[in-house]
Amino acid sequence: MEESRKVILNPQNNLLQLEEHLYPLVDVTRPNTFRNLFPYDEIPKIAFNDRIVPHHFPEKIWITDTTFRDGQQSRAPYTTEQIVTIFDYLHRLGGPKGIIKQSEFFLYSKKDRDAVYKCMEKGYEFPEVTSWIRASKKDFELVKEIGLKETGILVSCSDYHIFYKMKMTRREVMNHYLSVVRECLETGIAPRCHLEDITRSDIHGFVIPFCLELMKLSEEYKIPVKIRACDTMGYGVNFPGAVIPRSVQGIIYGLTTHAGVPSEMLEWHGHNDFYKAVSNSTTAWLYGACGINTSLFGIGERTGNTPLEAMVFEYAQLKGTLDGMDTTVITELAEYFTKEIGYHIPPRTPFVGKNFNVTRAGIHADGLLKNEEIYNIFDTGKFLNRPALVSVSNTSGLAGIAHWINSYFKLKGNDAVDKSSPVVVKVKEWVDKEYDEGRVTVITDEELIQIINDVKSEMSIGENKFQ
Repeated sequence: MEESRKVILNPQNNLLQLEEHLYPLVDVTRPNTFRNLFPYDEIPKIAFNDRIVPHHFPEKIWITDTTFRDGQQSRAPYTTEQIVTIFDYLHRLGGPKGIIKQSEFFLYSKKDRDAVYKCMEKGYEFPEVTSWIRASKKDFELVKEIGLKETGILVSCSDYHIFYKMKMTRREVMNHYLSVVRECLETGIAPRCHLEDITRSDIHGFVIPFCLELMKLSEEYKIPVKIRACDTMGYGVNFPGAVIPRSVQGIIYGLTTHAGVPSEMLEWHGHNDFYKAVSNSTTAWLYGACGINTSLFGIGERTGNTPLEAMVFEYAQLKGTLDGMDTTVITELAEYFTKEIGYHIPPRTPFVGKNFNVTRAGIHADGLLKNEEIYNIFDTGKFLNRPALVSVSNTSGLAGIAHWINSYFKLKGNDAVDKSSPVVVKVKEWVDKEYDEGRVTVITDEELIQIINDVKSEMSIGENKFQ
């Protein structure tokens, strides 16, 4: 009854509010697949009802990692040694405050378990080692035997999964999930419930009633039950006024306000099928989720997950500080993946691609030479050990060549060369000749080093220059 709902004071905005009403399970006989939004033979539709929810940015936010779980589902498995090495990098990157809070692992193979043991032997507080398992008593006991405090459990929540994959009704699957979570709690392990395919689910008819029951179990056992909202197919959007289940902020608001999930027990897991993984993850932070689940370089199923390195810089932009995170480790990780693991990072990938801060146009290079800030996003030399570079081509001009020499050889102050340098002029003459003779490709670093050495020899410039 409307009259029986309590009027309470919201401590965040000091406004009197009506107590939110409860959402009972809506046990349908036919699946609600939102064909009006997801017609399979058409492009999915983004609809609006202009219902706006308020920002609810938590005081503390963090990043969690799934490089060794979701990240391994789309590539050849990492070796135990590689996992331990990457884990060390994640620890350094997260800094003394442990902004990279957790890293999840498979436990099925001996290799996976060996990696877990070796990572736990490091004694790091952060990232905490967690697992992802099948929902079975045997697997819960395995988690307990290894000594982990938390594990992920798959609880698919859309009718696509409930009816077509699980072959159950909503009530049947809800009872099944709750029994599995209770089994986990009986072993003393904190469950992290992965709500798969939440952006195609009935938020008010299933997700919220289910999460209300999970919060009751958490209270009963005095063990936190975490919720991971999984945008499994990348359908989430962050546009104000978009309808659920596609609205990221609508989902987060529903979970925190209607289901009573505390922000510190809520995280977002995004996929990049529609190029929205990063923006959706940032939105989840802004509207009440403390945790964002990521993988290094976005490696994951299909188009991948939210890139961990992207959220490091989103964190810094939102909080105004890196809070001790060592971002130079991102470059070390990129080099390790490239040289030791053999992973190809597309050259234009932000922060880690070979060309992410390389300027090609001559007029831009001239600006870089005058003031690096004109065409560089921030001091990439300071934060990533990646100074801004100029790629030399027929449009680079004298300024571009001078900037390349100064950047490559780390020449500063009186040692730096400018457009009038005889070496720069000679190299420019060689570059022009290459393109006059029909060349269409960019000059490589190796070619530039060779021609600079030839010019130095020809002009009798000392060997201490450009070393």
